[in-house]
Amino acid sequence: MDAKLNAPESDNGIRSIVVVEDAQDVADSIRYSLEHQGFRVSVATTGPAALDLIFNHPPSMVLLDINLPERSGFDLCRRFRTEAATRRMPVLMLTARSAESDEVLGIELGADDYLTKPFSTRELLARVNAILRRSDGHEPERPIYDDGVLVIDPWTFSVSYEAREVRLTRKEMRLLEELARSEGRVMMREVLLDRIWGLRNYAASRTLDVHIRRLRSKLGNPKLIETITGVGYRLVGSRSKQT
Repeated sequence: MDAKLNAPESDNGIRSIVVVEDAQDVADSIRYSLEHQGFRVSVATTGPAALDLIFNHPPSMVLLDINLPERSGFDLCRRFRTEAATRRMPVLMLTARSAESDEVLGIELGADDYLTKPFSTRELLARVNAILRRSDGHEPERPIYDDGVLVIDPWTFSVSYEAREVRLTRKEMRLLEELARSEGRVMMREVLLDRIWGLRNYAASRTLDVHIRRLRSKLGNPKLIETITGVGYRLVGSRSKQT
């Protein structure tokens, strides 16, 4: 069967997760680990089965393999982000493809994170829990940032630079907010990784660097975010127009 009969639910405080994975042994291993942590888990092994399952009963989160029969994980992620019922549904991509271009595409399509196989159960659970914490909507209110050039409004999910609208993914928005909150001060790589992805000891990841490059490209000013070699990044703000 492509999907389990028990549709995901989130009642009684139980989180529901749909695992979209065509390798049955991998799917079973992930399901066991998640159920052991108290999640309600359903599995789909093809793209069409995943769409039916998820749109009938939107889950708390989706773990999405890229290489799927009939429709790729990229296609599914794109579809999720265009439908109102799943637009804000957290998506963690799982793949054996480690090329940076694949990670960039997954991020651009709106995936919340990207985990390369093989991965440990501990790392998977850390990613899942970090993403769910950040999707709860219980974070304290953040002020709108406006330095006269860059305007960030997380509550309307809007960003503009030099009066030009800038469209960001959720992770890009979170990263820009963190940098803006500490404008002029260096944000260490480890701090950014922990706050946004919920992971420590993850210094070897390219994830942060990919997001920084995408932010610079979308904002259209590479000097806006300064690299402090071996340390982290700093938002220069409107002062970057003077250089």
